[in-house]
Amino acid sequence: MNKRIFLTILCILLVLFIGFGSFFFYGLSPKDKNSENVIFTLKSGTSKITLASDLESSGLIRSAFVLKAYLLLHNNMNLQAGTYELNSSMSPKEILKKMEKGEIKNNSVTVTLVEGRRLKEYLLIISDKLNIDHTELQTKLSDETYLKSLIEKYWFLDESILNKELYEPLEGYLFPDTYEFKENSTIIEVIEKILNHTEQKLNPLKEVIENSNYSVHEVLSAAAIIELEAVTENDRNTVSQVIQRRLEKKMGLGMDVTTYYAVKKEMGESLTLTDLKTISPYNTSEMNATMAGKLPVGPICNPSLMSIKAVLNPTQTDYLYFYADIKTGKVYFSKTFEEHVNVQKEIG
Repeated sequence: MNKRIFLTILCILLVLFIGFGSFFFYGLSPKDKNSENVIFTLKSGTSKITLASDLESSGLIRSAFVLKAYLLLHNNMNLQAGTYELNSSMSPKEILKKMEKGEIKNNSVTVTLVEGRRLKEYLLIISDKLNIDHTELQTKLSDETYLKSLIEKYWFLDESILNKELYEPLEGYLFPDTYEFKENSTIIEVIEKILNHTEQKLNPLKEVIENSNYSVHEVLSAAAIIELEAVTENDRNTVSQVIQRRLEKKMGLGMDVTTYYAVKKEMGESLTLTDLKTISPYNTSEMNATMAGKLPVGPICNPSLMSIKAVLNPTQTDYLYFYADIKTGKVYFSKTFEEHVNVQKEIG
């Protein structure tokens, strides 16, 4: 009789154990297979008991009771406060793991910086998208102390950016690309994220640049001209060769794109004779004899990687002149001034 009672009790306990185990297992399984993301905030100081109830009321888990039991068995979990992007297709364990790692959702802002544009345009975009004071942004990028700290941090920056003749010290150094920033990013976080990306792009070229006849600043200065004068890779490489030959011959580069920057006009506006004669370390017009055989004092825009590579890989020709057709983007190259003039007459 006693044996029968014992077996009956054992069977009841076994059934209860299996039933509770199944319930516990079910409670820790994902609630849905397909569902939309839910923004859930775990406030600082929230107890684990309250957390379980909040997750259930948010429709993210099957059972607050089961999760409470699980949390009691795992009371050493360190859950981090913050806003999370969760989904009821996640198991409660996955949700807790996300909170333990602190994989907090940060509202992000996408900013696209287009190649060939000036720094002033970049700053307006950054200021507008990230709600950063434009004046503060400009001031920071002209602050000598901050610039010196950047020179110490990045191998591709040197004393060239401290030249007082530069309109914008970091013109040419903010690599054009699409970036994602935290909504509340600071000026320093924004600028250094972009410079980190610039470094990634330039790192593979570091040895080539060091073995060339150019400094990084000169590479970017030449690349910025190429960016505005040519479209295709082949044309950019040939424009690079023209720049190199004219520098070697101590000729003025004679490139109007530098004059636009020097006199602070937008591309497409008319250049006057006075503009072309302007004495400026940016203006490479042949009417400005002070710039014969020289690159501009700094980049005139932010160039693409293709243009940067073109500086380091000029074609082997003996062209000295080129004429870019702004309507078609085609570039015509000439060996003599007479040929160059005839091309201009033909194109119009």
